[in-house]
Amino acid sequence: MTTSRPAAALTGLACGALVAGASALVAGLLERLGLDGGEPFPVVAVGDAFVDVTPDWLRENAIQTFGGHDKTALFIGIAVVLAVLCALLGILARSRVAAALLGFAVLGAVGLAAVLTRPDATPLDVAPTVIATLIGMFALRALHRAAPAGRTPSPATDRPVTGDPGVPLPARRPVVGWGVALVALGLLGTWLGRGIATGSEQVRRVRRSVRLPGVADPVRVPEAAQVHVPGATPFIVPTDRFYRVDTALVVPQVDPATWRLRVHGMVEREVTLTWTELLDKPLQEAMVTLTCVSNEVGGDLAGNAVWTGWPVRELLALAGPRPGADMVLSRSVDGFTAGTPLSTLTDGRNALVAVGMDGEPLPIEHGFPARLVVPGLYGYVSATKWVTDLKVTTFARDEGYWTPRGWSARGPIKTASRIDVPRSGSVVRAGTVAVAGVAWAQHRGISSVEVRADDGPWRQARLAAQPTVDAWREWVLRWEATRGHHTLTVRATDGAGDLQAKAFAPPVPNGSSGWHTVSVRVD
Repeated sequence: MTTSRPAAALTGLACGALVAGASALVAGLLERLGLDGGEPFPVVAVGDAFVDVTPDWLRENAIQTFGGHDKTALFIGIAVVLAVLCALLGILARSRVAAALLGFAVLGAVGLAAVLTRPDATPLDVAPTVIATLIGMFALRALHRAAPAGRTPSPATDRPVTGDPGVPLPARRPVVGWGVALVALGLLGTWLGRGIATGSEQVRRVRRSVRLPGVADPVRVPEAAQVHVPGATPFIVPTDRFYRVDTALVVPQVDPATWRLRVHGMVEREVTLTWTELLDKPLQEAMVTLTCVSNEVGGDLAGNAVWTGWPVRELLALAGPRPGADMVLSRSVDGFTAGTPLSTLTDGRNALVAVGMDGEPLPIEHGFPARLVVPGLYGYVSATKWVTDLKVTTFARDEGYWTPRGWSARGPIKTASRIDVPRSGSVVRAGTVAVAGVAWAQHRGISSVEVRADDGPWRQARLAAQPTVDAWREWVLRWEATRGHHTLTVRATDGAGDLQAKAFAPPVPNGSSGWHTVSVRVD
């Protein structure tokens, strides 16, 4: 094959793009027709499989580095790796086309293995990978044959390419042109296929049309619950700023018309709830702060919102849990599971099958049409988004997604506090400085917050009002700042009288602990 290395790399990249586009189209058709079982699109399946086997240290670093963009970063990484591999196979095909074809087959086998490891995978799920891999191999072979055999250019008719004297320019143009065209075709196929699969625009239209029913006792945020310090975290975090951490690489698009919530397992009777039936229930509002177990000391993976939903305890009462049950295993439409203590769903706290967030239908990214919200537990054991299944069971018999990966089974939230202003590393003027932040101990509440400068005495911060023990509490301290470098430290005491733990602990296995500190310079 006389194609230059860059042109050969392009042909490999083009064949890879064609594989991605073809697999996306076939997978999209399967998903739209309801013939899929797990995740038939191999690129997403590979990403899901990677998340499953990712070491905790790498996962935590990704969350801390990229935050809510961790999934985008993962997809970019997968795309870059695949592009490089396909380009290398294209170069290999210049001299050993059979080896390059075998390489594409190996990549297809990897995708196939990932597809088959997805929950609820069926034999039909392999069709997109098999079909697309064969198409890519055929394209690579065809492009190889399209490159003319090497020949010595005639001075009268051919102009050699600088740096590659044995390859005349006309011999390279058809291969490069086909390569560019196939890359474009592959990208178009991927875009169309994912659109067909998710039906995202349709679900967005449905969500916009939803009008949540009124509630008997709507939540009002009292003015006294906010300290009104510039730069402080708002008491209710806007939905577009609310943190998002989950295992869904592609946000599930769930049509409420087909959504069902099934309750089964150790129950007297199975219950299946439709979207219309859920909205007809006596819904209520609850102010609840959610916290991710991956939140570092002083981190921002926590947020407060007003949730609208139906109490889970009433749903479970319809099913009638049997004696001996101590856990509810909730399942998302994408296969994620969380094991929640049955007691926390039935003890009277505002645990909801939520359909709304801050007066609007749930954002799609936060679980539309329905999710769980359970005060007092980290999200990995309670806050299942796009929830479709509740299995009443035991901790001895079942476990959620993260438990076998080294995280604790029950996940009660630890008392925590955070300094939001001034920010660490900032410069402030000497004089009176407002030090402010939030503290939380969901379902126990916060009774006091103390702040100290350097190694000085602890001083009581002024607490804002606490509308509910399930939400965080804002606080502020007026600090007389003197010139120089200073360290500010905060600690909180919960409603049970327990002081926030001083000893540092990382998020794994049951949440971080330690007092938050910031360093500032006073001029």
